[in-house]
Amino acid sequence: MKSGLVLLLLLAATAAGAPPTCYSRMLELSKEIMEALDRLHRANATKACAAMLPKMFLDLHNSCFVTKLRDFLYVVENHPTHHCQRRPRIQKLRDNVQKLYSIVNRVCYRELVYHTSDCEALETGYTPPRYSQDRLQILEER
Repeated sequence: MKSGLVLLLLLAATAAGAPPTCYSRMLELSKEIMEALDRLHRANATKACAAMLPKMFLDLHNSCFVTKLRDFLYVVENHPTHHCQRRPRIQKLRDNVQKLYSIVNRVCYRELVYHTSDCEALETGYTPPRYSQDRLQILEER
């Protein structure tokens, strides 16, 4: 009896608190993609392949996000150099982008809330600050 209770407590302590939500999975994948892109640009073996990829900074709350992700996926799938298409890091990047695109369009359809529609921010990485409604009202009164 005691060993069963100890085993149950150990399992409860090691288990994750809650299953991942669609939003948390999208955030996790977008972070993985950004890190993979950074590694591709820094690694000598993949630097030439990464130079052909468009610059992209993933922001799930930008309404241009899905369009840019689709365009990026097209470029990765149809990389002009076949040597680059077969690189394991490029293939992993392609798989992650496909997963994220599938999650956004099928699994978690309409779960994202867009705060901005600045398409250029997805290329430059600069997103202007977002103010809440109360803060905007104070700024407008001044």
